[in-house]
Order: sequence, then structure tokens, then C-alpha cells
Amino acid sequence: MENCMHIQGDGMGLAQDIVQSMSSLSIDLLDGATAERISYDDVIEWLDGVQEKIMNLDSEKAFALDAELEEAEEFVRTIDEVRELTESLERAVKKNTSSRGRQIRDRARSLLQSAMEKFEDEFIRILIRSQQSPDIGRLSFQSFEDSHGDGDEGSLNNSFGDNSFNHRFNADGSISLNHALFDPVDPAAVPDLKSIAELMFRSGYSGECIQVYISTRKGVLEESLASLRVAKSRTEELMAMDSKALDPKIKRWIQAMKVFCQIYLPGEKKLCDDIFGPSESATCFCNTTKGSLFQLLSFGMAIAISRPEYDKIFGLLNMLECLAELMPSVEDLFSSKEEEDSVIDECLELQAKLGDSAIASFFKFKDAVLGYSSSTPYPGGGPFHLTKYVMNYIAALAEYDETLGKLLQHHEGDQEGSALRRSLLAMVNVLEDKIRVKSNLYTDEALRHFFVMNNVHYMAKKAMASNLRELLGDDWIRARNVQVRQQALMYQRISWSPILEFFKEEGIFSHGSSHSPSRSVLKERFKSFNHAFEEIYKIQTGWLIRDERLRDDVVISISMNVLQAYMIFKGRHEAHLDGVRRREKYIKFSVDDLQRLVLDLFLGSPKSLPPPRRGPA
Repeated sequence: MENCMHIQGDGMGLAQDIVQSMSSLSIDLLDGATAERISYDDVIEWLDGVQEKIMNLDSEKAFALDAELEEAEEFVRTIDEVRELTESLERAVKKNTSSRGRQIRDRARSLLQSAMEKFEDEFIRILIRSQQSPDIGRLSFQSFEDSHGDGDEGSLNNSFGDNSFNHRFNADGSISLNHALFDPVDPAAVPDLKSIAELMFRSGYSGECIQVYISTRKGVLEESLASLRVAKSRTEELMAMDSKALDPKIKRWIQAMKVFCQIYLPGEKKLCDDIFGPSESATCFCNTTKGSLFQLLSFGMAIAISRPEYDKIFGLLNMLECLAELMPSVEDLFSSKEEEDSVIDECLELQAKLGDSAIASFFKFKDAVLGYSSSTPYPGGGPFHLTKYVMNYIAALAEYDETLGKLLQHHEGDQEGSALRRSLLAMVNVLEDKIRVKSNLYTDEALRHFFVMNNVHYMAKKAMASNLRELLGDDWIRARNVQVRQQALMYQRISWSPILEFFKEEGIFSHGSSHSPSRSVLKERFKSFNHAFEEIYKIQTGWLIRDERLRDDVVISISMNVLQAYMIFKGRHEAHLDGVRRREKYIKFSVDDLQRLVLDLFLGSPKSLPPPRRGPA
């Protein structure tokens, strides 16, 4: 049965007579004279009865949620009567310093204090007994330690690994909060808490009531933070951690901030409102919650003031976006001037520090790319570490276009257009320069163009498949695709044009004859082709095109140009070598053989040609 204590301020029976008479008693009565209605002994007898009632009260039973109302209401009524008696005696004693008056007053004070201590204990007990926890078991707090791709380690030149940057911390186990208001205390217990609070306030014990409430609920909130796996960490420890160690902590911090600000804080605010009303609720709520909130903010500040590193930027941006999402509700909850000074200002300061650190990390990355140098060609001619790292990095940054764009715009001042687009275009231009410089490390001219083709294709493909497309634009992507085709043609021209020279008709006919080709010339042509193809096969099977579509396009282009020419030349002239001793030495390959062998190219694993087939080609 719902237990709702309605405190009555008007005494009953003898108690009412005592309270009403105290304000009109003569000075003679307080000196010990006989009163017409109430005697000193009557008051003492009534106070003795109150003391016995206080001593014998089983508050746990009286205030149980399924208890009858009568016992609790009677006890509360009695304490209210003691309070009124004490107030009357205080007024009377001010007019007369009678020892009996002071004795009665002191006795009433003592009883009231005993009763308030009992109510205080009961207030705490109800708070603890009735506390509830939100159902946040569905939220994922799994480690973020495996979410980044593998990268090369070592010096800066080797630090640009092929990372895919699972930078959005809510990509795995994303938070889906039910914003239905959470009740931190069983609603059935709130009327009892409210009644006790009102009585303690009326009795002059408002400070004690608020203090035990704050102390009790603060402890509960601290335990709640621990359940969210937000452990207290020393600032020095956090500042010394690298991004790999920080990422799982930042992920848990973001989850904890959302749970705390969107579930715990609104529930605590409602509970304060329900128990204390508007006059005391704001201060009580602030003092109850700000310690736990400051603990969360102090973690963020430690991250924000740590040394900028370009691989920390995603954690910083995630924290910034989390704060931006939560600030409206935090500002609404902490709306008074007193609270704003201590809570809102802390949140705004953290936002500013995180923004400064994110910008510093961004420019540190730009400096690292500018400073990249290498004296060793990349094996296989595929997309090398810098290209993959930079493109994955800026593709990840592009998903924060609004947040990072505002930071850069603020940093650069008044300039037309998107600050983020300008910065990213400058960065990809630097990357293209680094690719060209890197390509010049190859001694094989064909491999130079092959390397540029691979890396520019990687850039265009990454831009096309990410938010970079919106920032860099379709024209930029089209221009890179044109570069890819141009570099592919240059590679083919250098690698395969010499082979096509063997299939020209000029110079194969005997002197003075236009019908019978020279066998010796034919043998030399086929033999030279075999040697040239074997060399290309041995070398270019070790070259690499990771993108299947690009590889298919290059292989098809080779087949259409080289194999087509070989098929025509072979079809026209192989009959002239019939009867030639060791004919297979010259015509080693059928067209099908070459087609199968061309499919081995660009897989990144050097091969030698298989032994020659026996029998006619």
C-alpha cells in the first residue's frame, strides 16, 4: 500500500492545549504559579510520553512501503507538536527568564533533536533502501584496443601505416539510450522522503537534511561512475599515454558522459525537485552531482592539455562532439547563476581546450607529411605507406567536417570558402609531390609510372568512397582518374612497346622477295620476343596492383595490345618455320599460354616461367 505521510501542523488534544496556552501564559505561570488550564506537571508528563514514544518507535516498520499510515502519521504529528511547543517556549522565555520555562524549553529542544536524529537516520535509510539503477546493461563497454589497423612502427618515416581509422567510437557497440526519465529512487518512497524533509525544514534542521541527502546521493553517483568503468586516473598518467592506450579510455568516457548526463542527471534533478521543491532543489542538485561531473570533466581536461599528437585527434574530436551534443541538456539542468559559474564554465573551458588541442594535432600531422622523406623505393610499386596513411587519415577527418571545419575557420579567421577543404586540398597536393619524389627513386622508368598510377588511383578511390568526395569535389577526382590512365599508358608504352617492335612486318622478307619471309629473321624475332617476355614476366609478377579492378584494366589492356599483335604475327608466319629443327625453341608460346601467363602479373610475387612445353606450339 502506498505510504504517503501528510504532516499536520495543528496539534490535537492535550498537546494542542499546551501549545496554544504557551503563547498566552502569564509571567507568573512561568515563575511556577498555578495556571487556570495547564500546569507545569502536565507539560512534563506530556514530554515524558513523547520521549517514550520516540524511544520505542520502530521507524523501519513505521515507514516501510507496505506499512499502515496511522502509526507513522501519529508520530510525525507528535514531533510537529513538540516543534510548536518549542517555538512557543522560545518566545515565552525571551520575555521571562524563569528557570522552569528554560527547563521545559531545553527538554523540548532535546526531544526535538532526538526526533530529528531519528528522522535523519530514517531519511538516509529510505534513500538507500529505495535506490534504483538504470538498465544500462545493453550498452557496450568493450575495449577499443583492437579497433585501429596495423601500422608500421619506428621513426616518423616509418610511422605511416595502412590504417583504416575506426575513429568513430560508437561504430562498435554504439549507445542507444532510452531517454525516458529514470527514477533514481523508487517513486513510492518519494512522498515519505518529502514529508520527512518538510518536517526537518520546519523544525530548523534544513541544513542537516540537505547535507545527509547530498552525502548519500553523492556516494551513490560515485558508485555509478565506477560501474561505468570510469576509474580515477592521475593527470600525469593520462598525459603520458599514447593514442593506443587512450582510445579505450576515451571511448568509455564518452559512453559514461552520455549515460551520466542523459540518464543520471535528469533523474537526480527530478528527485531533488520532488523532495525539496524549487527553493532548495537547484543548490541541492548541484552539490549532489557536480563532484561526479567534475571527475568526468577532469579526465577530459587531462587529455586536452596533453602534448598534441596527430594520432590523438580522433579522440579529441569525438570528445568535442560528445560535449556539443550534451551541452544543451547540461545548460538546462544547471540553469541558475550559482551553478553556471561552477559547472557550465568548466564544460566550456574543456570544449575550448579540446578544440585547441585538436587544431594543434591537425597541424602537427600536416608538418609530419611535409617533413616526410625517404631514400628507398617502395617494393613492388604499389600504394606505399604514406599514401595509405594520409588518405585514410583525411578520409576519417572528413567525417568531422562540421566540427573540424568550425575549428579551422576560427583558427584562420575571416576567409571565404571552407577552411577544411582548403587544408585538405593543400595536404593532398603535398602528398602528390611526395609520390612524384618517391617515384624518382626507381631506376626502372616503367616502374616509376606504375608507382604513380597505383598511388594516384588509391587517392581517387579513397576520396570517391568517403566524405572526401564532398570536400575535394568530383572535378578533383576526375582529374586524378585522368592521371591514372595517363600513367598506365606511359607504363605500357615503356614496358611493352619494344616487344611490339618484334611484330612489325618491315624487314622480315628476303632481299628481293615480297612473298617469302626470311626464316632467319623470323627465328630471331620469335626468339627475341620470348626473351623479352620472360624478362618482363620475371620482373612484373613481383610488381603489385592491390585493387582488382585496376589490375584487370591493366591486364586487359596488355592482352588487347600485345597478345593481339602476337596472335596476328604468329598466325601469319609460324608456318614458315615448319620443319625447322627445334621449332619449339622459337615458338615457345601459344596465345592461350600467354593469356594465362599475363594473369600472373602484378600479384606481388616474383615468378619464373615454367619449363617449356614439349610438342608443337
